[in-house]
Amino acid sequence: MAHRVHHLADGREAVFFADRGTEPVAQVADRRPLGERAGHGEVRFDRLTGEWVAVAAHRQTRTYLPPADQCPLCPSVGGRESEIPAEDFDVVVFENRFPSLGPELGELPEPAGAGERALWGAPSPAYGRCEVVVFTPEHQGSFADLAPERARTVVEAWAQRTEALSGTAGIRHVFPFENRGEQIGVTLHHPHGQIYGYPYPAPHAARLAARSRAHLQETGRALMGEVLADETAAGERMVLAGEHFSAYVPYAARWPLEVHLLPHRQVPDLAALTGPERDELAVLYQDLVQRVDRLYTTPTPYIAAWHQTPVNTADRAAGWLHLQLTSPRRAEDKLKFLAGSEAAMGAFINDVTAEQTAARLREAAR
Repeated sequence: MAHRVHHLADGREAVFFADRGTEPVAQVADRRPLGERAGHGEVRFDRLTGEWVAVAAHRQTRTYLPPADQCPLCPSVGGRESEIPAEDFDVVVFENRFPSLGPELGELPEPAGAGERALWGAPSPAYGRCEVVVFTPEHQGSFADLAPERARTVVEAWAQRTEALSGTAGIRHVFPFENRGEQIGVTLHHPHGQIYGYPYPAPHAARLAARSRAHLQETGRALMGEVLADETAAGERMVLAGEHFSAYVPYAARWPLEVHLLPHRQVPDLAALTGPERDELAVLYQDLVQRVDRLYTTPTPYIAAWHQTPVNTADRAAGWLHLQLTSPRRAEDKLKFLAGSEAAMGAFINDVTAEQTAARLREAAR
């Protein structure tokens, strides 16, 4: 699928993707009098956990739930200029105007033993990249409502940006995701997602990579592939299955609604998927989010997180791409909040069994 790179008034990159068989936007002219690029935050190393924490105080001034006629993700029409300087487009990915990471790129100091103490009191620049993925020019709707060919274009955008960011100096982990619904904390209603290029492997990805590497060394088998085989054999938590992808509710689900969607073939990230695999992924992922929306009479808030293996590490031989879709909605009018056990101890207590959730999602197909 074709894509073309343009630049916004303050120098930020915007990549326009076109649906299959069409051409992307050829020219843009962003005439907004934008000042210096925002960003320039910092990261601090937590010596107790061994994890980096980003501090982005400038994001306090970011756009927050604007009315539809002031949406920065809609096309620039009728004299109103938005973040997208085009009257029409299919899918566009651009650098976030209020990034948690970046815009500078660089290498963080490597924490090591007694040297970690030197990182205390000396924050490092928040290197990295934050991008916004706009699914459609239409302000209303969601990923579930996209035309099939548009959903396929979004998958292509995720894959292309994963490949591009993975090859960018200083990027250690690429994370595409979507927050949907005010209950999740979205600040813009327009159908969109985001991509973070971290200068370090994110904590969850690092833990999963370590366990996957250890399991491969001990058994000779990929951990995620073994879990997929076991869930397929058990059957009661399976939600859907295709030629290349399957989805199931994990045995030890933490959230009232949690589903994993993953390829049958071991690949480290979206960029490694073949054309036929990307075709099916667009269809099955859209099927999955449509089922999620049918569970209740109002749209279901969710976080859709693509777990990709960290870049340029030995862990890529053991890693396995997968989507984790979660929602805190435990009933029509109830949400699960991260209270003491979850927020402080990371010890989750679920209100719904995985088997109940899987049965509801299978029924939602009808």
